[in-house]
Amino acid sequence: MKTARIYQRVSTQEQDLNRQDAINEKTKAAGYYIAGIYKEKASGARSDRPMLNRLIDDLQPGDVVIAEHIDRITRLPLAEAEKLIARIKEKGAYLSVPGIIDLSEIKTDSELAIIVLENIQSLLLKLALQMAHSDYETRRQRQRQGIEIAKQKGQYQGRKPNIKQHEQIIALRPHHTIKETATLVGCSVAQVKRVCAKAKKSSQLT
Repeated sequence: MKTARIYQRVSTQEQDLNRQDAINEKTKAAGYYIAGIYKEKASGARSDRPMLNRLIDDLQPGDVVIAEHIDRITRLPLAEAEKLIARIKEKGAYLSVPGIIDLSEIKTDSELAIIVLENIQSLLLKLALQMAHSDYETRRQRQRQGIEIAKQKGQYQGRKPNIKQHEQIIALRPHHTIKETATLVGCSVAQVKRVCAKAKKSSQLT
């Protein structure tokens, strides 16, 4: 039986992952057994995403990793992104992303088919990974430009704090290490430290 593991990601706590669920039915319709669905809210420019790392750890030879778009997997610079993809390949697994390699194009029924698939994936993935990172950098640049314009006009109020995330960190931290708290909440260790330091000043955390 063909086995798939689905990865779903959005960048912020406010975004909804449910719209990516359509890929689950498409995977089943293509004749795949879904061994796991891995969801998280974290930046694609981070390499330390807990659920993505868990997915890779769970991979078995022949598994297919499925994502809605390549930028769901990563927005890292090309060299780092290729290392991430290499970890998937080292497990003997394949990656399926619409517009790059669709499920119908994954043929592993012969040695020749596997060689062709791996060569095509390598070429198309390199192009797609570079585009995903370039798009990320373009958005960041536009955001910085927008902030600078707002500052000049006296209209910039700064990023609004994620109150829900802060509350989760404060609730979990007394019972977990900083690293465990970051993993459970789906944020960086640095973020946990910042929130805890601020909470201590206001006596919310002992």
